[in-house]
Amino acid sequence: MDLKEQISKARMPRHIAIIMDGNGRWAKRQGMARMFGHRQGVQTVHNITEAAAELGVEYLTLYAFSTENWNRPKEEVDALMILLVDTIAKETPTLMKNNVRLTTIGDLSRLPEETCRKFKECIAQTSANTGLQMVLALSYSARWELTEAVRMVAKKAAEGTLRADEIDEQTVSMHLTTAGIPDPDLLIRTSGELRISNFLLWQLAYAELYFTPCLWPDFSVEEFYRAIIDYQHRERRFGKTSEQVI
Repeated sequence: MDLKEQISKARMPRHIAIIMDGNGRWAKRQGMARMFGHRQGVQTVHNITEAAAELGVEYLTLYAFSTENWNRPKEEVDALMILLVDTIAKETPTLMKNNVRLTTIGDLSRLPEETCRKFKECIAQTSANTGLQMVLALSYSARWELTEAVRMVAKKAAEGTLRADEIDEQTVSMHLTTAGIPDPDLLIRTSGELRISNFLLWQLAYAELYFTPCLWPDFSVEEFYRAIIDYQHRERRFGKTSEQVI
């Protein structure tokens, strides 16, 4: 039985989040510049998105560019922005073919005007699609997101439209950039690093974590299947006992 056939449709994670790590190290191992790894990583995004859509995954969130990434050399950041524009232009027809809806989270105000415009065009073009929702985290950090949420809640409290005793977990969730999107069931991180790196800190509270030594350009559809199979063999208790979840 191949890996895909081992996946249970009944226990499919509804939302998968991925920290796509290792493009630069992959390129270095090939004796190439870092951008070569980023370009190769785009093909992996294409492959994994198609696989997720085919399996019936509802949400796929990809950590594409963090707020910390702005601290990288300007030449690399500028090249990444150009790559993002080129990729969106190239991949939009594929998203339409696969019924994938694109959305983004993050501080998009920091993106170059052309990059932001291309993303908005793709978001509008795919907005009526009803299959997989692909969420690209761009210029994103969880601490930025939580700070913005606190600021919005505080503003409402100061205006008198929200009382302090009305603030609960749902209130916080509603003011995050992921409002309306279910929390991830499974987080995958490539490249062997064992940390969350300021990604979806609130939303990952009960996610299952899967770490693989594969660098992102080497992360195959088969490895994606392995992560899902591993997830399906775990017991999701959410604080209950094993007997309660049977």
